[in-house]
Amino acid sequence: MINPDLLEILRCPDNRQRLALADPSLVASLNERIAKGEISNRGGNRVSQQLDAGLVREDGAFLYPVRRNIPIMLIDEAIGLR
Repeated sequence: MINPDLLEILRCPDNRQRLALADPSLVASLNERIAKGEISNRGGNRVSQQLDAGLVREDGAFLYPVRRNIPIMLIDEAIGLR
């Protein structure tokens, strides 16, 4: 998974808030919705790839996908959680 030292230094590229590893139940729920075609990212594109994990912004507004143990830290790739 994500190295704890890396997680400590990663910040949201939009507002520099801390990030935390998403709860597996949140990831599972999002993956169900992705499979149904219900999830779009912040850039407005439908998310089609399942998540291996996710990094949730401190305020809980967005999740950055993790695929193949690589955090996708692009603002437009973030998934809104509210």
